[in-house]
Amino acid sequence: MKTHYVIGAVALLLGSPLYAQTVSPAPAASSTIPQMQVKQRDIFIANLMKKMTLDDKIGQLNLVSVGPDNPKEKIMADIREDKVGGVFNTVTKHDIRQMQDQVQYSRLKIPPFYAYDVVHGQRTIFPISLGLASSWDMNAVATSARVSAEETAADGLNMTFSPMVDITRDPRWGRVSEGFGEDTYLTSRLAYEMVKGYQGDDPSAPGNVMANVKHYALYGAVEGGREYNTVDMSLSRMFNDYMPPYKAAVDAGVGGVMVALNSVNGVPATSNGWLLKDILRDQWKFHGLTVSDHGAIGGLVKHGVAEDDRQAAAMALKAGVDMDMADNQYGQYLRGLLKDGLVTQQDIDHAVRDVLVAKWDMGLFVDPYRHLGPQSTDPVDTNAESRLHRKEAREVARASMVLLKNDNHILPLQKKGTIALIGALADSQRDMMGSWSAAGVSKQTITVLKGMQDALGDKATLLYARGSNIIDDPAIVTFLNSYEKQIQNDPRPAQEMIDEAVKTAQKADVIVAVVGEAQGMAHEASSRTDISIPDSQKALLKALKATGKPLVLVLMNGRPLTLPWENDNANAMLETWFAGTEGGHAVADVLFGDYNPSGKLPMTFPRAVGQIPLYNSELNTGRPFNPQKPDKYTSRYFDITNGPLFPFGYGLSYTDFSVSDISLSSSQLPRNGEITASVMVRNTGKVAGATIVQLYTRDIAASISRPVKELKNFEKVYLQPGEEKRVSFTLRAKDLGFYDNQLKWAAEAGRFNVFIGLDSVNVKQNSFVLE
Repeated sequence: MKTHYVIGAVALLLGSPLYAQTVSPAPAASSTIPQMQVKQRDIFIANLMKKMTLDDKIGQLNLVSVGPDNPKEKIMADIREDKVGGVFNTVTKHDIRQMQDQVQYSRLKIPPFYAYDVVHGQRTIFPISLGLASSWDMNAVATSARVSAEETAADGLNMTFSPMVDITRDPRWGRVSEGFGEDTYLTSRLAYEMVKGYQGDDPSAPGNVMANVKHYALYGAVEGGREYNTVDMSLSRMFNDYMPPYKAAVDAGVGGVMVALNSVNGVPATSNGWLLKDILRDQWKFHGLTVSDHGAIGGLVKHGVAEDDRQAAAMALKAGVDMDMADNQYGQYLRGLLKDGLVTQQDIDHAVRDVLVAKWDMGLFVDPYRHLGPQSTDPVDTNAESRLHRKEAREVARASMVLLKNDNHILPLQKKGTIALIGALADSQRDMMGSWSAAGVSKQTITVLKGMQDALGDKATLLYARGSNIIDDPAIVTFLNSYEKQIQNDPRPAQEMIDEAVKTAQKADVIVAVVGEAQGMAHEASSRTDISIPDSQKALLKALKATGKPLVLVLMNGRPLTLPWENDNANAMLETWFAGTEGGHAVADVLFGDYNPSGKLPMTFPRAVGQIPLYNSELNTGRPFNPQKPDKYTSRYFDITNGPLFPFGYGLSYTDFSVSDISLSSSQLPRNGEITASVMVRNTGKVAGATIVQLYTRDIAASISRPVKELKNFEKVYLQPGEEKRVSFTLRAKDLGFYDNQLKWAAEAGRFNVFIGLDSVNVKQNSFVLE
């Protein structure tokens, strides 16, 4: 079927003779926003469900993936038979339209929705989520979400499986790249902004899509940082540290929740009614759609909590999983389970209603072609350059970069002389895009080489040499290439490539070495025990260092790395993560001073992997280590300098800033009042720049041990040279509360320390008493 029908609720769903026989028209709406039409929605869905057979209902719970095992033609046939609730992994209007055209041939005319993992961009790729978090800039983050939503909707999609808000404090985990880092407060702020950016006030509106937050719950706390592993955690830590970002997404009105693959204290999330009903539905009042992660229902058998797939399907449905992603366990077993009394009709109807409500909120019952529009609007070239948002991508990428070191102000570089650019990553379009790059096209991505060439023009000479492969270990290369050709190694001997790079470097005034990870090394199913720069690149760096030329490192990676040698030997280090479509231009902007970096780390960088987990908001011990007065019998490692290489919230600038002592509006915080903590921030350097002023607190004596520092607020300030600004933060009792061991929320009276600084370590301190 290639002919497009402009089909709305009247034309298709209500005006169709066949549909008119099954469902009565919905009452006239008092609002144009579907999710605000609660009364009309409830009447419409109740009438629709009366007409649905058991098979129709089970079909709505089926979330299918387009792929070799489930081709588009089969899905189209299933849509005609009302066997599909939603489709994912198809991203072009043409394909989506072909599938949606089949709705008119089905009995009930219930349209599927279409979803995709749009995590940091659809066609224009923004920095990976860890990079977005490094901006600490809510406007930049909102921009990335808004553009992502616009491009996603422009491709005919209705939902994104994003944001990913799993707190993680173990950089060995590959999916660190997909999340916002270690901190509860920062991640919660970002979760809220991303949901609002995707959905706006109406997920059905042009340019908006429904968000589906993931992975509920605690996926980032898997033991050993090993993918899909178990999670075992105290309830107080769970609710104080790990659950708030999911709650923030719910508070932002998120339409969907993806259930995690891991177990939580012995119970897989997919069969965890306490998580999915007691907490999510009853306590948090979430009324949206829950979906399993890929294959998670069948995974209950491997978890050891279900004897077979049939029991797994019953457990997942009764726990509160509405849609079955890719398993088809519901399709195979729910009819028999209902007959045998192992699930109830109410269980099925509850899930079906959640699916239909989501479709109503997406506007699909008003127009099944909600984001598709007329066929005449389909792009002639799906990957056309005109569909990209390069300006926004470049601006956000620049804001995401973190200057880690800058000895003797070697950066910014001057646009003159000869520069040697070294490293396989310097000319890798695919790696610049990072993990979960959606429908992005690598050939449209700007590499560091291209970015520097564009920035320099004929002002300076730029020499390039590969220098090494990203990684030479054949077993690791085979692993990374097992599903997709991600690593393409140069077959030349390693020493030959190093010799070439050294000869290139010897001709230059300064060396810029781009080193780090391939994007596939920081992805799902890419946990690492060694988070240092691979040996092939380390050997290259040592050879470059031996030339005696100034050495600038540009890091491309999806997790914190251990960088002790690099920190000791490089003259400057710039953390750029995987910066996306415009990454190369953004890197060049920062290297040459056309943009002054202001990013801050959202995760702690350890000195060695043996320190993990290492994070800012740790609890103190009865024998804390004091670096000013080190003692043997304290909590420490004796074979390494204790503490991080780079702490949470750290990041330099091309200018300098001073922070005054903290001024408090009062020494007492009334229970129903507020207190203001203020500092004066001055740009003491010679160029304009921005920095992130950070507020932390500590509860000195509480009913349970509390973190040594907790981030409570932050503000980005931009100052001209010599300019000074007062930065003030307001604290209330609710900002100081926590869950105790009985999960009771309280802000306990007593003394609190308050800290303000430009990272989590170098801070000014004051104190007040909560009455």
